[in-house]
Amino acid sequence: MEQVTLGEVADIASGVGFPKDLQGNAVGEVPVFKVGDISNAVKSGTRFLRSSPNHLCAEDARKLAATLMPAGAIVFAKIGEGLKLNRRAVLAQPSLVDNNVMALIPKAKLATSSYLYYFMQTVDLGTLSRATAVPSVRKSDVAELSIPLPSLCAQEGIVAELEKQFSRLDEAVTNLKRVKANLKRYKASVLKDAVEGRLVPTEAELARRDGRGFETGEQLVQRILDTRRSAWRGSSKLKEPKRPMAVGLPPLPAGWTWATMPQLGELNRGKSKHRPRDDAALYGGPYPFIQTGDVRRSNGAITEYSQSYSEFGLTQSRLWRAGTLCITIAANIAETGILKVEACFPDSVVGFVSDLGYPTTEYVEIFIRTAREGLDRFASATAQKNINLEVLEAVAVPYPPLAEQFRIVAEVDRRLSLLRAGEVQVDANLKRAQALRQSTLQKAFSSS
Repeated sequence: MEQVTLGEVADIASGVGFPKDLQGNAVGEVPVFKVGDISNAVKSGTRFLRSSPNHLCAEDARKLAATLMPAGAIVFAKIGEGLKLNRRAVLAQPSLVDNNVMALIPKAKLATSSYLYYFMQTVDLGTLSRATAVPSVRKSDVAELSIPLPSLCAQEGIVAELEKQFSRLDEAVTNLKRVKANLKRYKASVLKDAVEGRLVPTEAELARRDGRGFETGEQLVQRILDTRRSAWRGSSKLKEPKRPMAVGLPPLPAGWTWATMPQLGELNRGKSKHRPRDDAALYGGPYPFIQTGDVRRSNGAITEYSQSYSEFGLTQSRLWRAGTLCITIAANIAETGILKVEACFPDSVVGFVSDLGYPTTEYVEIFIRTAREGLDRFASATAQKNINLEVLEAVAVPYPPLAEQFRIVAEVDRRLSLLRAGEVQVDANLKRAQALRQSTLQKAFSSS
């Protein structure tokens, strides 16, 4: 198989800069594509660029006619990070591209532009970058890339075989993604059923069947409050929690009641009083410092953290005990996780410590997950969305009897454990599919 340079089989061209007044037209004769359009095409699973939010009218396009790229040209970013550099797309019609995009226009030596497109899928353009700040590639470097060039008939055969194999692979990937979406819906259904009394038999049902009495959710809340008042007797510092607003709340299963988190335990913001927040003296010690990103990545159980406080850091913060429920109120609204170690966190995180401990903390965490979208609606319209402590204090929690909470939490854990195992398997298969795609491409263009 003959080896030639890319410059021998394709013209290499760059796009041009467009005045702002020529951009943003949704309707026009000539589409204009940018780096983001290439990325969007790849993410959506297509290789063709068919439509663009930017167009030029015929008169404006004529002024730039010399840079019009033909249909079938392979386009990619010539500047950006590695992932962006390695996304490819094919123009479905004659188009213009901006000056951050490079195009390969096949010559007669290629039987089909698809052969060049698939070859470019095997090339890591990031290795060609000479820039130190922002990765970028030059036309001369792209032109010197070596490409195997079999006969025109062989090229067509390679493309046909690749498309046959990739068609099967795409079907398998589509099925895997469908399974993943179904698992996500199943998870949401499990959580919703858990806080609406449909996941396990209710305590009222079991008590009626067994002919016995039981402590209702309302009685449990009253017991929590009575115990708290008794412990604080004689102190003026006890703050009586507000009851939930009953207006507009849906009906609950027998034995359940509506409660607020302050009725069930302590609800307070974290502390990080020292300024500036990035003072190096605060960090590097033995005390875990949990931030919003750590909560978001925790998958419900916070065991890892990206930063820690020193002794000085601890003096201006607070060490929350293991078992505390962390709820984010900035950036990512109402992401949750339960501390598995003692830790500090800033005022962008709210801590909830149940008077009863397990399983109420775990049950409330399950409820917050189901209410996340509703809580997000309380976020202020600022650059960084956030809710405040008062919003969380007023949230009405559907609260079941304690014995029922144990069963709910155990069943949610069991089902979500099985679900996570399924998700891990799906993700592993998706990675295998991607690896198989790359190995198939590499084999197709091997010169041996």
